[in-house]
Amino acid sequence: MKTSLCLLSVLLLCYYHATQGAPQQQQGPNCRTRPTDLVFIIDSSRSVRPSEFEQVKVFLSQVIEGLDVGANATRVGLLNYASSVKNEFSLKSHKTKAALLQAVKKVQPLSTGTMTGLAIQYAINHAFTESEGARVRASDISKVAIVVTDGRPQDGVKDISARARESGLEIFAIGVGRVDMNTLRQIASEKLDDHVDYVESYSVIEKLSKKFQEAFCAMADLCSSGDHDCEQICVSTPGSYTCACRDGFTLNEDGKTCNACGASAIDLVFLIDGSKSVRPENFDLVKQFINQIVDSVDVGETKAHVGLVQYSSSVRQEFPLGRHNSKKDIKAAVKKMSYMEKGTMTGQALQYLIDNSFAISSGGRPGVSKVGIVFTDGRSQDYINDAAIKAKELGYKMYAVGVGNAVDEELRMIASEPVSEHYFYTADFKAMKEIGKKLQVKICVEENPCECEAIVKFQTKVEELIQSLTKKIEAVSKRITALENRITV
Repeated sequence: MKTSLCLLSVLLLCYYHATQGAPQQQQGPNCRTRPTDLVFIIDSSRSVRPSEFEQVKVFLSQVIEGLDVGANATRVGLLNYASSVKNEFSLKSHKTKAALLQAVKKVQPLSTGTMTGLAIQYAINHAFTESEGARVRASDISKVAIVVTDGRPQDGVKDISARARESGLEIFAIGVGRVDMNTLRQIASEKLDDHVDYVESYSVIEKLSKKFQEAFCAMADLCSSGDHDCEQICVSTPGSYTCACRDGFTLNEDGKTCNACGASAIDLVFLIDGSKSVRPENFDLVKQFINQIVDSVDVGETKAHVGLVQYSSSVRQEFPLGRHNSKKDIKAAVKKMSYMEKGTMTGQALQYLIDNSFAISSGGRPGVSKVGIVFTDGRSQDYINDAAIKAKELGYKMYAVGVGNAVDEELRMIASEPVSEHYFYTADFKAMKEIGKKLQVKICVEENPCECEAIVKFQTKVEELIQSLTKKIEAVSKRITALENRITV
């Protein structure tokens, strides 16, 4: 009996870890997109170089690839504009995905001015009319326009866009490079955070395609196409999804990350790119990103200490570890940080981190885990490999966060192993908030003070299962004995 119980314990252990020990994801069929009349409104003014226009076409094709195209499903049209508007193809032109993709390949830039208001007016008057293939307005058919532009329009967009939205159009506005952000906000539907996107250059615009594929998703299993930033479990719901946590964890307020217990003491240093390519309005978003992480850290004399270093053509320590021992003081200091606005010497900044940031003279504590979060938006102007390798050899846990034109190879060189858990990239500065949510959990030290408590809970559960099974086995044994006695009689 003891041997059987030991074997049973091993089986229960395997079962428990198989079902509880790894991140879970609900499985099911891929998402289907809801019926939509979708018109792309694409800026091809002279500021858009031919190679950049080709990248816009890649973005269009990737969005189309994720749609259910058909006469009774999603219909797609394309307006190409500069000083005038060219109807490349209407909602009634192509009834298959293959035909649409071929039509997109043939589109050429107009290379004149930028009449964005005229293009939106054309969409109202022509593109979304029944004669051009638009369906009668109904609750089950969405009317969507996606506007892509890289400059300031030469005409007004505010009143025309308002009329378009009032007519039932849902408008997404995508800005590239030196675009006027106020123009994008005047064009887009509410909520602006969901309908306005910005990328630093056309070279990364295709990274937005996943967002639009998900935006058009209406049903089935969204979790089958990814975890949607759920830290542990993604649960599909009709047309949407929710995040959940494994036993022993609770879902945080962000609705995506999970929490067990508070983290041990850490020395955390931010290494922030303040080069001119970041731009002032984005530098404010970087500050918000830093303070978002600070909000999740248990700051205190014997707990987490936070330091901040900004770099561009030179390196400047904004404040060392341990100077501020409350979240309020740290966040106030971050908000006061001025923008350096010069070059990008990431290698020099990493060397500063090694030589100074975690040193005892700068507030570093012996025996306390060291965590570095490096943010950059472009290619380094100096060599980073030696310093990046040295930081990891010293045992620092290094996270690399890239935005816009950040170089994938450099980010991966900076990030600790496994790289997939320490490397983050987004094309849009506004999406840094989502990266911040992931980092809020990951920066916690691997040593979990809840570990012993979790083990005790597990052992208790196993013992209860064993006791229950033992009683059932004893009951079966008694019945077998009773039957044997009847047979012998």
